[in-house]
Amino acid sequence: MFTNTKFYHPYISPFDPCKPIKTKRYSTPPHLYIGFQPPNLEQFSPMEALRAGTLWKAFYDPYYSPYEMAKGGFRE
Repeated sequence: MFTNTKFYHPYISPFDPCKPIKTKRYSTPPHLYIGFQPPNLEQFSPMEALRAGTLWKAFYDPYYSPYEMAKGGFRE
């Protein structure tokens, strides 16, 4: 199983005047983990596909704004 969200710990200089961010996160698109599109992938209904921006559920990658993340915590 893979996750679209990755974490890393950047170097923190002892001379940095700002409060450091110890753990940073970034998102990777789902198509990185699928080589060729396999046959018979599960599909959204036409209305759901319009809302999601893709026909195939395997390629759906929701976006959460940084403000939404701060309010509700980490979502995946």
